[in-house]
Amino acid sequence: MNPRGALPKWLEGHTNGQNRCDPARDFQKPSGRCECPPLALTGSDSTLPIARSLKLIASSSAAARGRIDSEDLFNANAVPRITDRLHSLHGAMTLILTLASRNLFHDRVRLIATVVGIVFSIVLVTVQLGVFLSFERMVTTMIDHARADFWIVPAETKSFEESSLLAGRERLQALSVDGVTAAIPVVVGYASWRKPNGGASTPVLVVGAPTTSAGLQPWNVVEGNVDDLSMPDGVAIDRSYFEQLGIAQIRGHAEINNQKARVVAVTSGIRSFTTTPHVFASLERARAYLGVSPNRANYFILHIAPNANAAVVRGRLAASLSGSEVLTSEEFRHRTRVFWLFDTGAGAALLGSAVLGIIVGTIIVAQTLYSSTKDHLKEFATLRAIGSSHMYILKVILAQALISAVVGFFIAAAIDLTLVKVTADAALPIVMTPALAAGLFGLTVAMCVIAAISAIRVVLRIDPVLVFAQ
Repeated sequence: MNPRGALPKWLEGHTNGQNRCDPARDFQKPSGRCECPPLALTGSDSTLPIARSLKLIASSSAAARGRIDSEDLFNANAVPRITDRLHSLHGAMTLILTLASRNLFHDRVRLIATVVGIVFSIVLVTVQLGVFLSFERMVTTMIDHARADFWIVPAETKSFEESSLLAGRERLQALSVDGVTAAIPVVVGYASWRKPNGGASTPVLVVGAPTTSAGLQPWNVVEGNVDDLSMPDGVAIDRSYFEQLGIAQIRGHAEINNQKARVVAVTSGIRSFTTTPHVFASLERARAYLGVSPNRANYFILHIAPNANAAVVRGRLAASLSGSEVLTSEEFRHRTRVFWLFDTGAGAALLGSAVLGIIVGTIIVAQTLYSSTKDHLKEFATLRAIGSSHMYILKVILAQALISAVVGFFIAAAIDLTLVKVTADAALPIVMTPALAAGLFGLTVAMCVIAAISAIRVVLRIDPVLVFAQ
């Protein structure tokens, strides 16, 4: 067996030109490098990227196999030797990255194909997941902005927008429970908005609540005031729906279910996940627009005393109410998301497209790495012949995959950030969060590493004798 750090016997003392390589003198130096020129290969192999680095491979692969003995840790005289070996290991890792990058950039057309595949996959996944997150947020935007400890909802309610009416007695029953301080009615329903001057009609979702209670009121008001909703026929709409609703500015007039409506407040950023705009109104006006009888409501938002036990209060409410449910905001939010994202199939379609993007990207990268490895089998066989281990060559292939992943990810990230800015004012903007960005980077690396398996299988079957076959 060769001593640690020595070259294979068949390479000891090889000559190249006028220089002679002496393993005892050169390869055992702290630098771990041979001082002679690169080995000359036959044919056109001498121009290949890995062939140009064989001198460094021979030395660094031997150094990479070295290890620090435990007794060296207690020997003060061994400190320089430990330092030299650490430098050798660092040089070996640097060489691995050098070989991987040269192998990739040697065939630029194939590298471009790899990067394009990664970018396509990651951009597709980002768009689908970004829209999914945006959709997830928007379906619960009303629940998120309602100040509620509990919700009284009709039995089997699936979402905020789809609800039957409560009889109204639930409010009095809730207020009779010790610990409940307020029960605020909320009315929700679809109506027809007729544009001014006899224009066409468009559906809207009317949301009504008392303007003087801390229940559910419009937020991000940029023009007018929430208190103005108490004015006759007063409503609030979002600025992004001006064109769709035929409104040019605040104080514009329209009709809701053939009743007058006047825009007295304007919000910014309150968008529906569908094409149906939200219209806020006072409780009385909403009931009038939707034809809801007095005292009836779709929901009752409950506030409890600060020192009240929420679990006890909820148990008492559930015992006193019939034909309705008592939900926390988190439970109501979860139920709404499940309905819109999965029961309707919208979320499943987005996730399915994301999975498809991952599969396509993995296949493209796998094909590229496999072809690249097949084209350089003789070079990898040369590495094996001069003493490089399987692990060393596998590290080179994995380094190729990681370099491809990093390059592809950063290009895709630049495109993704551009899409986020472009869609910021869209009806369903793409959302990018730090957690999503980190997850996408991990996904890119995992995708490329998995794709490298096909190339690794080829390398594991390499016979070093292949280097002598002509």
